[in-house]
Amino acid sequence: MDRREEQPGAAGAGAAPALDFTVENVEKALHQLYYDPNIENKNLAQKWLMQAQVSPQAWHFSWQLLQPDKVPEIQYFGASALHIKISRYWSDIPTDQYESLKAQLFTQITRFASGSKIVLTRLCVALASLALSMMPDAWPCAVADMVRLFQAEDSPVDGQGRCLALLELLTVLPEEFQTSRLPQYRKGLVRASLAVECGAVFPLLEQLLQQPSSPSCVRQKVLKCFSSWVQLEVPLQDCEALIQAAFAALQDSELFDSSVEAIVNAISQPDAQRYVNTLLKLIPLVLGLQDQLRQAVQNGDMETSHGICRIAVALGENHSRALLDQVEHWQSFLALVNMIMFCTGIPGHYPVNETTSSLTLTFWYTLQDDILSFEAEKQAVYQQVYRPVYFQLVDVLLHKAQFPSDEEYGFWSSDEKEQFRIYRVDISDTLMYVYEMLGAELLSNLYDKLGRLLTSSEEPYSWQHTEALLYGFQSIAETIDVNYSDVVPGLIGLIPRISISNVQLADTVMFTIGALSEWLADHPVMINSVLPLVLHALGNPELSVSSVSTLKKICRECKYDLPPYAANIVAVSQDVLMKQIHKTSQCMWLMQALGFLLSALQVEEILKNLHSLISPYIQQLEKLAEEIPNPSNKLAIVHILGLLSNLFTTLDVSHHEDDHEGSELRKLPVPQGPNPVVVVLQQVFQLIQKVLSKWLNDAQVVEAVCAIFEKSVKTLLDDFAPMVPQLCEMLGRMYSTIPQASALDLTRQLVHIFAHEPAHFPPVEALFLLVTSVTLTLFQQGPRDHPDIVDSFMQLLAQALKRKPDLFLCERLDVKAVFQCAVLALKFPEAPTVKASCGFFTELLPRCGEVEPVGKVVQEDGRMLLIAVLEAIGGQASRSLMDCFADILFALNKHCFSLLSMWIKEALQPPGFPSARLSPEQKDTFSQQILRERVNKRRVKEMVKEFTLLCRGLHGTDYTADY
Repeated sequence: MDRREEQPGAAGAGAAPALDFTVENVEKALHQLYYDPNIENKNLAQKWLMQAQVSPQAWHFSWQLLQPDKVPEIQYFGASALHIKISRYWSDIPTDQYESLKAQLFTQITRFASGSKIVLTRLCVALASLALSMMPDAWPCAVADMVRLFQAEDSPVDGQGRCLALLELLTVLPEEFQTSRLPQYRKGLVRASLAVECGAVFPLLEQLLQQPSSPSCVRQKVLKCFSSWVQLEVPLQDCEALIQAAFAALQDSELFDSSVEAIVNAISQPDAQRYVNTLLKLIPLVLGLQDQLRQAVQNGDMETSHGICRIAVALGENHSRALLDQVEHWQSFLALVNMIMFCTGIPGHYPVNETTSSLTLTFWYTLQDDILSFEAEKQAVYQQVYRPVYFQLVDVLLHKAQFPSDEEYGFWSSDEKEQFRIYRVDISDTLMYVYEMLGAELLSNLYDKLGRLLTSSEEPYSWQHTEALLYGFQSIAETIDVNYSDVVPGLIGLIPRISISNVQLADTVMFTIGALSEWLADHPVMINSVLPLVLHALGNPELSVSSVSTLKKICRECKYDLPPYAANIVAVSQDVLMKQIHKTSQCMWLMQALGFLLSALQVEEILKNLHSLISPYIQQLEKLAEEIPNPSNKLAIVHILGLLSNLFTTLDVSHHEDDHEGSELRKLPVPQGPNPVVVVLQQVFQLIQKVLSKWLNDAQVVEAVCAIFEKSVKTLLDDFAPMVPQLCEMLGRMYSTIPQASALDLTRQLVHIFAHEPAHFPPVEALFLLVTSVTLTLFQQGPRDHPDIVDSFMQLLAQALKRKPDLFLCERLDVKAVFQCAVLALKFPEAPTVKASCGFFTELLPRCGEVEPVGKVVQEDGRMLLIAVLEAIGGQASRSLMDCFADILFALNKHCFSLLSMWIKEALQPPGFPSARLSPEQKDTFSQQILRERVNKRRVKEMVKEFTLLCRGLHGTDYTADY
């Protein structure tokens, strides 16, 4: 009887009607998938075929699709379906059919050994999956059997075809193991079994690789097979012979890539560091590649130089600690380090002439970390050996960071320029890291080189060399405290001597000055040496980012030393703003810079400067407020409002102290007189209201208006007080007309800062009640279209409970409606909205005892909250939100224990709630665990994670690995 008529797994997992999944229908669907021009038809065909693959009928049609008269696309689908059935539905196959299934797969593989390669690979993957499921008990010597069966002489296929098929099968076996869905305990057993079977594979691979008669295609396959097996953490000493053979194969250009891959995989396995003797034997093999490397570099052979570099770096980076420990072999390891140095400094510009040097950068971090981790005596010895190496590395890196000639750079594509920019950032990070090894001597070294370069009259210097040295300085000064360095004054003195003839050099000069802004704050006498350069650069649109960010840093760090220069800075800034030299974001930074600058002046001076700075924009805004709204004047309005809000973000005449514990913000004594920001805001308040009246429908304009006040409130804190009544009134009108999230966010700020102050409580309370009432109405109309408003509303309610719970005592606040709306918000699909709602409940529940309306609503509607939480845990909410729901359960347990113990039993009573996958015992265990844990919030989070996995049927599966 033909075994294909009676295949295993007839009770498989397909849900579609049996009649649909016939061979004819599968072939039609495949034709539609490959050849139908209509994308919708293709998608339908793909969906149907995916169902077919998992159906019980797949056991029948798969073999028929493999018939010799079918085209490879159809045969491939048949082989793939077999793999899916074996790998995912193994439990459907009766044990008495294992052997026949195995035999049929061997037959098919033998047949396809001289047929389509893609079909052969899929069949090999199917047999590999079968072997992994049967090992070790049902098929104890699987790999040895495979080797024996394919070496049999009575096969109709020629020797080379059989050999390649066997190698393909042996190659995919470890790969299939790595991606298999085997349970953890089975994975351990199968791994151990494969480790033993390695003894049947490696001798065969060695023989085939060293046999002179082996054709290139076979040796190529051998290397790929070896590469696959070493990832099973085979002991490095067992791989020695094959690694040596792979090194020899590097001389063959056809085998080069496969050899590199095999060697790198073998060296990089985590377990390899245990085999120090083998690692020491590898160093001479790697060093032996230096002539081939130099030849490749000379001939511009990027592939070869890249491959050899990968091998050297793999050995150095993965095993530097183990090799440094072998002190008596220090010279051979130093030779390897120098070989990697050659790779770092490989000639040519990255990424156009070479792509190798970037591979080496992590090695230098690793080597430094390993040297600095030794005890003092050993570290001192290695410091002596490696400090000169690291100084050489700095020279090499700065050479590699140099820009090409202007002409050459002009031919680079934008993608190449971006890759080079990222490469320079990586070099910058490496230099900053190397500073830990070399210390202040590194800065002196850079300074001496720059000084010699700029003062030498013998030969003209290239701007690229100067720029690279400055870039090195900037890299270190950006992150390391250079305030005590004795070379910085000299550097500041050298900067004005640099002949700036190029945008890249000018950019780096700017960024270097910016990196030294903290040093300038401690040495204000030097400000005048560099400030004119920065102000001059502000007028050049090509230097927009570097000049504006540098001015901002100087104004922030040195503001108390800038009053003598303030008039000049304001004048130049005004000029470039009026000429519209800079893009929007740089204009905003420039306003922030001016805010810092003005903060240090006397109030009269601030007001005078503000008047000249803002007046043109106010006049423009007055004009725009009269016009009929259209897209172009909207952009102008948003731009002007943005300039004002960025100015007010940093303009602060007082000093705030943040106690860093998160809640209270305090202020040091404030200078006498009104706050300049408040003065300006009061002057423009009516104008802003006028703009708003025309643009209330536009979220962007409303957001820009709110941003002005929000940033001012955050900066000024108590000083903003005179504005509170009129702002509350305006916000109320705005929100009543058209509710927008930005208005709620500003209300939250006002609640945070002013609700606890008796003088400001009435207007803030009135605003809070108004926006709550409007939002509750929105809920009645259907809030699903406004997740941002619901999110902001929940955050506002939580802030009110945190700062002023008395707001919930007001009779006009419908606490019950608020509670019910928050429960509804827990069911939104948007994660931020759900998080905000959970945050509200974790603030509300602790207030049960102290705020009577809150206690009452929890008693009446708390069960509804619990059911919503359990539904979410049961599978209705994303698993990433489980910690938030756990917080609610913890708060309920801590503050409403007696109610929770009653509700949770009732809620979990109905069968199938919160998930049909749960048994009554599992629900009971969960409720008991939760009720017992009233102290440790982390434990409750773990319980909820565990329970949600049970609810979703994911407990104990691969899906939980990263959870």
